[in-house]
Amino acid sequence: MKPPEPTGPAQLPPAQAVAMAGLVSYQPGAIVSRELVTRAQGRVVLFAFDAGQGLSEHTSPFAALVQGVEGAAEVTVAGQLARVAEGDLLLMPAGQPHALKALTRFKMILTLLRD
Repeated sequence: MKPPEPTGPAQLPPAQAVAMAGLVSYQPGAIVSRELVTRAQGRVVLFAFDAGQGLSEHTSPFAALVQGVEGAAEVTVAGQLARVAEGDLLLMPAGQPHALKALTRFKMILTLLRD
């Protein structure tokens, strides 16, 4: 039987457990990201933010689900502030302005949901 092929360049192989912690590493003063899955219906991206790093306010035509993996961040969605930490989920509706600032080193999974 042929082994499963990855879903795309540098993406996760299907039907294989992968240790998430080693998929992205923190870089001083930077944001690191890695696409884990890309499909027509959406994308799954793992991010690592150094403390104090963030994303300025922007909008997206797609809804997005943030899953806190490690550390903590402040996320503002349509003017409402939320703290996201390990184990937390936050839904960001499509078309709503949002921003993020890492309070500590912060890793998150971002799932973009296309309609």
